[in-house]
Amino acid sequence: MTDSPNPAASRLNALLAESSQPPLDAAQSQHFATLLSLFLRWSARINLSAIRDEEGILSRHFVESIACARALPAGISTLLDFGSGAGFPGLPIALCRSEIAVTLAESQGKKAAYLREAVRVLGVTTLVHSGRAEDLTANFDCVTLRAVDKMDRAVQAAAKLVRPGGWLALMTTAAALPALQSSAGADFSWTAAPLFPGSDDRLLALGKRALNSPS
Repeated sequence: MTDSPNPAASRLNALLAESSQPPLDAAQSQHFATLLSLFLRWSARINLSAIRDEEGILSRHFVESIACARALPAGISTLLDFGSGAGFPGLPIALCRSEIAVTLAESQGKKAAYLREAVRVLGVTTLVHSGRAEDLTANFDCVTLRAVDKMDRAVQAAAKLVRPGGWLALMTTAAALPALQSSAGADFSWTAAPLFPGSDDRLLALGKRALNSPS
């Protein structure tokens, strides 16, 4: 007798299909089901996200983060999730792109504690920087930002942490994008930013830093 599929994993794969995304494999599906359970338990105690219903978590946090992970260019080996919050998109990137060494930077102590527990439970080789991302001195192949406070200032700081030739990945809205691109500075050239499936305004914008820009 085979185990019946986890309902949350089945629903996540259905939402991915509706978004024209390939399904997760069995191991990934189990990891995301585990992450959902952990997220819901911690959300009952601390404010991880304004989105608290399971359907919203799956469609907004999980599906969009998985789409982000899959859209990141090949060749990325190090990635910083700047102001990681509840771990999106950093944790899904770690689960979907095992070749990428992910660092989650989160200055709020309770959220950082949640991220450390999520990393432990999921068994991913992901670092948690419990402090301000701006204080990091390393450069990364890619830096991601999503729903960060004072996003324009955060993008300006994040851009400095991208190595020459690396990528800045912004999960934002079409209306906010031009100002954020301006905050990143002239060293970045941007690819077309299609909307996330099923969204009227949310998108992933990828900016590549010029190879000849100063480190």
